[in-house]
Amino acid sequence: MADEQPVDPSIVDRDMLCTWMDERGLGSGPLERFEAIAGGTQNLLLRFDRDGRTYVLRRPPEHKRANSDETMRREARVLGALAGSDVPHPALIAAESDEGVLGAAFYLMEPIDGFQATSGLPALHAGDPAVRHAMGLSFVDALLSLHAVDSETGILDGFGKPDGYLERQVPRWQAQLDSYRELDGYPGPALPHLADIQAFLEQNRPDPSPTGIIHGDYHLGNVMFRHDRGEIAAIVDWELATRGDPLIDLGLVVAFWPEADGDAGMMSVQPWDGFPTIDELVRHYDERSPRSIDALDWYAVLACYKTGIILEGTHARAFAGKAAKAFGDLLHATTIGLFERAGRIVGRQ
Repeated sequence: MADEQPVDPSIVDRDMLCTWMDERGLGSGPLERFEAIAGGTQNLLLRFDRDGRTYVLRRPPEHKRANSDETMRREARVLGALAGSDVPHPALIAAESDEGVLGAAFYLMEPIDGFQATSGLPALHAGDPAVRHAMGLSFVDALLSLHAVDSETGILDGFGKPDGYLERQVPRWQAQLDSYRELDGYPGPALPHLADIQAFLEQNRPDPSPTGIIHGDYHLGNVMFRHDRGEIAAIVDWELATRGDPLIDLGLVVAFWPEADGDAGMMSVQPWDGFPTIDELVRHYDERSPRSIDALDWYAVLACYKTGIILEGTHARAFAGKAAKAFGDLLHATTIGLFERAGRIVGRQ
């Protein structure tokens, strides 16, 4: 979720990439069918063939943020840690942390045979409410499998800062919101219920659940479903992954899922009938997880707050000419919707 800009495949030096792949025994000969693919907004996705094998390359955008390269390194590290687990994810092939090879850190992964529901449902899924119901439950099952992974694996030694994770959330995201004022032309945030949301989060912070892997941006736009059934093929876009309290992800599910009153939520999928309700998803998670969800409203408010601030960054960048204005305006409207939803949750307390 960030700056939606056309991706020019020429951003990648193919000769350098070929040399790098040669050194790692990843095929031989030219790169063929080199093309940008959908799904890369904050970071870019490029698919190509080499020597009879298909690869997907992920790298930062042309105009990198301060942490873009470190984000790539972290994503590759998480995918490496998930190898052999029950978590549906893109398999990591190889990663490069040195920015000097292609001008940015990057990694190669296996392609996923699947589709994103927010881009449209194929006939099987569009034509059967039972399949759509299974999609919703599989969405939670994939999250359960992630939260069951032992995050103490050696690959993740030192990954994230789980101690004090919840205590850091409001100050961290408020600081990010404040940083947008440094962008030329940005008039500052005009977000509803901001003070009430911050006060609620600070005054009602729960004790954390046991440490695990957090995806950090878990919604229907960041998963791919199988073409032949209502099951998750892969969780994608791991740029916000860390270690801490995994109920952060369940809060995101509640924040983004359409409400019973007809609120379309963050992610629009049509047709929607057949998908489980928020309450059903939460119950499905609760029945299969050892974690207490008594403080779930707090996690849902935090999800709205954090995600809204992230999206507001693109709105601010648009004022400085670093993102498309139309897309910045769209994400600002989404941010307003998220803060309104958080305000409703706070108002029920």
